Amino acid sequence: MYMALDIRVVAPAKINLNLKVLPPRDDGFHGIESIFQAVSLQDVLYIRPILGKGQCLCSCDAMELPLDNTLVRAYKAFESVTRIQMPSVSVHVEKHIPAGGGLGGGSSDAAALVRGLEKLAGVKLSVSECNDIAALVGSDVFFFFSLDENGRGAALVSGRGEIVQNIDFRSDLYYLMILPGVNSSTKEAYSLVDQQYSELEKLSFPSFERLRKIYALPPQQWNFKNSFTAVLMEKYKSIAQALKLVNEAGASFADMSGSGSTVFGVFSTRESAENAMGLVKGKYYCVIAQ
Repeated sequence: MYMALDIRVVAPAKINLNLKVLPPRDDGFHGIESIFQAVSLQDVLYIRPILGKGQCLCSCDAMELPLDNTLVRAYKAFESVTRIQMPSVSVHVEKHIPAGGGLGGGSSDAAALVRGLEKLAGVKLSVSECNDIAALVGSDVFFFFSLDENGRGAALVSGRGEIVQNIDFRSDLYYLMILPGVNSSTKEAYSLVDQQYSELEKLSFPSFERLRKIYALPPQQWNFKNSFTAVLMEKYKSIAQALKLVNEAGASFADMSGSGSTVFGVFSTRESAENAMGLVKGKYYCVIAQ
């Protein structure tokens, strides 16, 4: 039961329409060249001030959250960057974005909490302050801070994820998102990419400069790719099976999001997406988002 005084904020999922992983840098991290798109699948956060100072107590109806999670890090980063001593808060996450699915749920929850803390503190953070917080929490958080007030947006994303260039958001497409039932950690996915990087370099990725133009085309003309798809399909056959199924169901374009394991198919109408879901439902958990 949530009180009228609770601050309610939504946290949208994202999908990667293109995701090229660049060779490891001197600091051990990878650069990326990607298009991120926010979709209508959303977590909901309820934030309530409680007695005390400096504590963020988290709960979630779908999973046990570790003590060190993106919400706690976001709360601490907000205090550190703004130098505002915040009241303690309880944060409850109504979870709809599958954890470990490559959909950015943890990062989006963190950005949403910061927006809620802004309301609680009566402040409006600058872009620079948001970026400073994102740098302390996680690379995908930069993108989620760039979304509009309705949680919509698309962007070209590069660097480690901190370079975000917003582009015109397409609201005319529907995404059938399928969970193949396997969890691949980001660490594992990058390790697999590193092991097979010489082979992955042979893949023909569109240039970063062309991603915006390709995004504007009908999805059946997209030639986006994801560096993680091939290596994870090889290890987890259910990902390959889900991709095959969504293509057979008539998707104009299909791939895996992020470092997996969510598979998505792109459709031009809700009716075609719903027809495809009818063919897939029962075999996998799936949901339609826009």
